[in-house]
Amino acid sequence: MGVELAYYFAALSLITFVLYAVDKSAAIKSRHRISERTLHLASLLGGWFGAFLGQRLFRHKTKKQPFRIIFWLTVIANVSVFILLTSPSSIPFL
Repeated sequence: MGVELAYYFAALSLITFVLYAVDKSAAIKSRHRISERTLHLASLLGGWFGAFLGQRLFRHKTKKQPFRIIFWLTVIANVSVFILLTSPSSIPFL
């Protein structure tokens, strides 16, 4: 399960990173944007690391405090689920 989970998180992070790049480009060019809901959903589904990198590299969504709070909640949720899924003591409950 560990390798598959790593591939899953890597793929979602790459997709989320690209979403941040596209949204930043659209913001600069005053074009149609990707909704914050979509960005948060991508983070929540496992792309939080790509979101983190996208925020840092593109300097995107770094000043909007409500957005940042929700983002960090998605990180906490992902880390919690990851620990639950990979912890040997949690296997009997799955």
